[in-house]
Amino acid sequence: MNVALYGKSFAPNDTNYIQGLIEKLEATSERIFIFEPFCKFLCERVRLTKEPATFTRQSEIRDQIRFLFSVGGDGTLLDTITLVGDTGIPIIGVNLGRLGFLSSISKDEIVTAVDEIITNNYSLDQRTLLHLDTKNGLFGGFNYALNDLTVFKKFPNSMLTIKTYINDEFLNTYWADGLIVATPTGSTAYSLSCTGPIITPHSGTFVITPIASHNLSVRPIVIPDNSVIRIQIEGRGTECSVSLDSRIENVLNSIELIIRKEDFSIHLLQMSGKNFFSTIREKLKWGLDIRN
Repeated sequence: MNVALYGKSFAPNDTNYIQGLIEKLEATSERIFIFEPFCKFLCERVRLTKEPATFTRQSEIRDQIRFLFSVGGDGTLLDTITLVGDTGIPIIGVNLGRLGFLSSISKDEIVTAVDEIITNNYSLDQRTLLHLDTKNGLFGGFNYALNDLTVFKKFPNSMLTIKTYINDEFLNTYWADGLIVATPTGSTAYSLSCTGPIITPHSGTFVITPIASHNLSVRPIVIPDNSVIRIQIEGRGTECSVSLDSRIENVLNSIELIIRKEDFSIHLLQMSGKNFFSTIREKLKWGLDIRN
């Protein structure tokens, strides 16, 4: 099988883990495709016995690879979404970061994970994406996100006025620093830190969470993911910022955002014995009580 490797960098004390991953992949894969900027970083720090192929775009790995390894943290994995897109290539998240909700394979599990992949002892977790439409084609062809879309103020001393509609029915005008529209996957990210609920991955919902709302009675709301969300923005400044996962654009306040469920999904590889509930128990330290 052919595999791809994506990353940015890693700390010196992680070198041995990456070396182990490279050796395992070279022994079990026909060919390794490595993201070109990461390949340059990698070749200065680990030994490769086979000449890797490099890639920078989705078209260079489409129909070429069976799996894509994301080496880093959740932010690194989010960056792979635009490389995978609608190809259906499963993403394997190797966590070199801290929390790692999406990158669920720890450094100590790398070799075991590759062995389980070879023996097909894994499951694929299908995750919903959200899709953004704007008149000016904001974010171009990469107008989708795994975690969330966020509108937030560009200037620190003024709030935004965010009018929000669901299926053309008026929901609310938010006076706030911003607004998050999150998928179930993104419910454990920025939305969670703004008091949003944890939503299971296959619940078929989105959550709308205000950021620092000036109206204390306003709370996050969960809606069906077949809804169409329309957002109109006002504010004292002329600009605000819009993000899709880790990608950010500054826009005029007059912009209108249309958000809906994307037509395709992303597949995250889960090792045997792991699932969403075991992940939140581990990452959020649920159950750490002497009574348990």
